[in-house]
Amino acid sequence: MRTTSVGVFKIATKGPGDVSGLMSLIGSGAIDPASILAILGKTEGNGGVNDFTREYAVAALCAALAPKLGLTPHAVEQRIAFVMSGGTEGVLSPHITVFTRREAKRPANMSGKRLSIGMAQTRDFLPEELGRSAQITETAKAVKAAMEDAGISDASDVHFVQIKCPLLTSERVEAAAARGHKTATISAYSSMAYSRGASALGVAVALGEIAADVRDEDVLRRYDLFSKVASTSSGIELMHNVVIVLGNSGASASEFEIGHAVMSDAIDAAAVTEALNSVGLSVGLGAPAKAGRELVNVLAKAEASPDGTVRGLRHTMLEDTDISSTRHARAAVGGLIAGLAATGAVYVSGGAEHQGPAGGGPVAVIARLSD
Repeated sequence: MRTTSVGVFKIATKGPGDVSGLMSLIGSGAIDPASILAILGKTEGNGGVNDFTREYAVAALCAALAPKLGLTPHAVEQRIAFVMSGGTEGVLSPHITVFTRREAKRPANMSGKRLSIGMAQTRDFLPEELGRSAQITETAKAVKAAMEDAGISDASDVHFVQIKCPLLTSERVEAAAARGHKTATISAYSSMAYSRGASALGVAVALGEIAADVRDEDVLRRYDLFSKVASTSSGIELMHNVVIVLGNSGASASEFEIGHAVMSDAIDAAAVTEALNSVGLSVGLGAPAKAGRELVNVLAKAEASPDGTVRGLRHTMLEDTDISSTRHARAAVGGLIAGLAATGAVYVSGGAEHQGPAGGGPVAVIARLSD
């Protein structure tokens, strides 16, 4: 098995088109552009169908990296996995997280498993396949391929699976109808949830968290079926799923480690604490962290509980016609995590259908180890 070293760089941005921080790190030699495998970002858009800050951010990054890699911007987008999550409500701060990977020799004195990353893609989907079993099945295959790419064989070593998935547009719905097929929904906004949910169920199938016999009618209905590590984000810019697996591997020579926990609801501070503790951190809790441990980023999902309550008390996130529930949820969970992690530059994505229990979601923490 090959040995790799994964690097993680969190970079603040002044706007969705700001690439100055990344270019500065490349210019100083801290980042080799040829080693960039994936970039996750939080942009200050609305996170909805018409959130063009995501596309703008990707376009800016591709244009900036193209001359560094000797590629066209389009080729850069095919080479690097870009996942832009719109919405930095509340105290959330816009930023990107750059993941690099290179061949390396593991030091003889290095102990334990370290951060590893793998990537894979599904085939393109037909509009009528989104939110249905075809998307679940193909996503499960891609997750397994990404695990192999990461050098991870044990599902328990997988701590976060980030997926970028498609959504429906009126044009895509009409194309399906013209061929005699019905889509899961005709609403572009609702299709985001269907696609996210089916993708998350694909992760759960791949990791053995649920049985493989998931039916079309289970998506957005059987909320007892979920993955504890899936994070899915839908966008208009693609028709396939991009899968990024983050976990720990004995074949990694990285100076980073990742751990996770599962929030049962939007105010589950204990789960955030557990995730921080899993990598030797206790930032913002009054207890000292392990020596040689530094927080890099927190990755989490958030959603308004579909039953309209949080611990028995009614919430109004689903009834607000001015602000979408995903924006409320990102603000609430983002504030909770920021307070415990002592930073607003955390990756909190809205829409957690089948990603953790209903109303909750996974929360992963990446730490740098200097010991």
